[in-house]
Amino acid sequence: MAKVSSEALGNEPIGKLLIKQAVPASIGILVMSLNILIDSIFVGNWIGSIAFASINVVLPVSFFIGAIGMSIGVGGSSIISRALGADTKEKALRTFGNQISLGFLFMVSLVVLGLIFVDDIIPRFGGKGDIFEPAKIYYTILLYGVPILGFAMMGNTVIRAEGKPKFAMTAMIIPTISNLLLDYILIKVLDMGMHGAAWATTGSYLACFLYIFWFFSSKNSELKISFRHLRLQKDIVSEIAKLGGVTLSRQAVVSVTYLLMNNILFDIGQEGLVAVYAIIGRMLMFALFPVFGVTQGFLPIAGYNYGAQQYQRVRETINTAITYAAIVATLVFIGLMIFPSEITSLFLSNDPNLAPKELALNRFVLSHTSTPMRWVFAATPIIALQLIGAAYFQAAGKAIPALLLTLSRQGFFFVPLILILPKFYGEFGVWISFPIADILSTIVTGYFLNREIRTKLSVTKTT
Repeated sequence: MAKVSSEALGNEPIGKLLIKQAVPASIGILVMSLNILIDSIFVGNWIGSIAFASINVVLPVSFFIGAIGMSIGVGGSSIISRALGADTKEKALRTFGNQISLGFLFMVSLVVLGLIFVDDIIPRFGGKGDIFEPAKIYYTILLYGVPILGFAMMGNTVIRAEGKPKFAMTAMIIPTISNLLLDYILIKVLDMGMHGAAWATTGSYLACFLYIFWFFSSKNSELKISFRHLRLQKDIVSEIAKLGGVTLSRQAVVSVTYLLMNNILFDIGQEGLVAVYAIIGRMLMFALFPVFGVTQGFLPIAGYNYGAQQYQRVRETINTAITYAAIVATLVFIGLMIFPSEITSLFLSNDPNLAPKELALNRFVLSHTSTPMRWVFAATPIIALQLIGAAYFQAAGKAIPALLLTLSRQGFFFVPLILILPKFYGEFGVWISFPIADILSTIVTGYFLNREIRTKLSVTKTT
């Protein structure tokens, strides 16, 4: 039964298959994004705006360490998809075993370093002034659960590489439900404040990990590894590192972006603008969930068919994925242009008994978020081409172009823009950097993807 599921990646009609893969991925990302969104709303309403800004400071650090697991997962999953497509299952097993070993070594090491240098890390990521103490509380507790999150994220990508999107979706839903329940109990009922928010998130990571462990132990998975598969092999580690480095580099740039944004905005507008960016950052994670879902659904289909040398199906997958993603991105764009104030108000407490400083901060955030949000999402309709184009090269195992195109938006364009434009245009220079980077990176990706389609994908395997 499981074997048929992976083979379906090379046989079923592309439109139907992409929907079958993308819908569960989108639902999973939606629920996971709702987790972040509602968690933020709970924290903003039950603890305060300072606490909300504090979590935004911690996110890039925890995301980067968690991204170690994701990068190992994505890099290995590309190999696994192509290995299953080429009917070389032993390579898929050895790859999965090497993923587990690498994940353990890297994530534990980074967590230890993160705890040792906590007092240096928090301020560098914008945790200054009133933000420092609550950020330190959240960061310290959350770090204990990040290795578990890393393994869970790694396992989720492998589940999808096996062609099991519904199980991958469930793995993303479980931590969401767990986190929201624990949020209510620990923050609202037990009044544990930032400690409660942090332990709720850490507990949700554990719930996700336990489910994924069950999946690979059950008959639902094709990948039944033994201890011999855990032994690191140079060729596999090298390939995982090259392909996973794409995802890791992207997350590293995301962390650098948060670091720069929090510090630049703090210098311009203190805690107020940091809180504004915290809301916009949540919407960047949440609002684009269907686009990311299409991208996640695209990866195993493209990788499997590329491994099977069914290039016509790869071309069809690219075109269909870009079309689907562009449609949903446009719908997201319309919603954000119309309702920015209503979205912002969800994150802010309407309790009139708040401390004067909290009330003043809430008023500032509510009056200053709508225009920046519109600028940040101004180029959303065109991002489908950039995301799918970069994902294709990763699915095909082409590490260098995948890396360069993945980094093009934030690394090559956005970071230089936010370092330069605010010097001339102040706060406006920060927000206008987002659509400019989107447009430039989409143009570059479109050029390289078109060249790849006209050359490598112009020939189909004949047997």
